[in-house]
Amino acid sequence: MRLGDTFPNFQAPTTIGGKSFFLRHIDFYEWLGDSWGILFSHPADYTPVCTTELGRAANYFPKFVERGVKLIALSVDSLESHKGWVEDIKSYCPELRNKDFPFPLIADEKRELAIKFGMLDPDEKDSKGMPLTCRSLFVIGPDKKLKLSILYPASTGRSFDEVIRVVDSLQLTQKRKVATPADWKPGNHCMVLPTLTPEEVKANFTEEITVVPMPSGKNYVRHVTLNNN
Repeated sequence: MRLGDTFPNFQAPTTIGGKSFFLRHIDFYEWLGDSWGILFSHPADYTPVCTTELGRAANYFPKFVERGVKLIALSVDSLESHKGWVEDIKSYCPELRNKDFPFPLIADEKRELAIKFGMLDPDEKDSKGMPLTCRSLFVIGPDKKLKLSILYPASTGRSFDEVIRVVDSLQLTQKRKVATPADWKPGNHCMVLPTLTPEEVKANFTEEITVVPMPSGKNYVRHVTLNNN
């Protein structure tokens, strides 16, 4: 998958839905609708780092809802394994106890989706010698195109603060003709796109633009603090 590619539709069994086999399956496009979506994979159920990640994602779920983002996770274990593991996650995270788990988990026992999306980790194997999924994360836009991908090894847990940050950046830069600098957070200054001419800058910004002088004499570093970002 490359940035800008249309993310393929798929059908898969998940922890949502009714008791029948058919109702447990989702159609990804239908489930996503007009929302942003995040699909992220985990090496295996009942593993410590994955437990912390699913717990943090569940705790942050309201933040994703505020941004119009749906979450869905994947690992290569069964639905029954997922359901038992969810109870462990809820026990480990006190904020989740006595609540429904807020997003679905995909069962990919045959590793069909893991292979399709390049999620398999060649260095991580289960007890049967089968490859496990690495920590892939895909951000998909309402247009069903891949907006961002992040790949972590099994040994390194993700920062969901960073996931929130990049979603904020993606949604902002879709609306305004800016890029976000290193370590940007909402409220910080942005960079005016270097491709914009002075005339286009005037047409697209009511905010004050600060041109940062550079030894080269080129005026490509232009700061702007947006009024409604």
